Amino acid sequence: MTRVFVIACAIFATVPCAQAYIGPGMGAGVIGTILGVLGSIFLAIFAVLYYPFKRLFKRLKGARKAAQGDKP
Repeated sequence: MTRVFVIACAIFATVPCAQAYIGPGMGAGVIGTILGVLGSIFLAIFAVLYYPFKRLFKRLKGARKAAQGDKP
């Protein structure tokens, strides 16, 4: 087992540098994709939490108006 590991390490150590180039178009696409995924996650969380908070604030506002209307 260790012999296979040593051989695999030797093979990976002798691999030359990859000739990989990410151009400006590909880089912008990756950044756009990451921002799109993060934005969609944020909007999904916001959409789920918005309606209950909206109802809560409306209920509190109604209670406050009712309390002020009772005062002489």
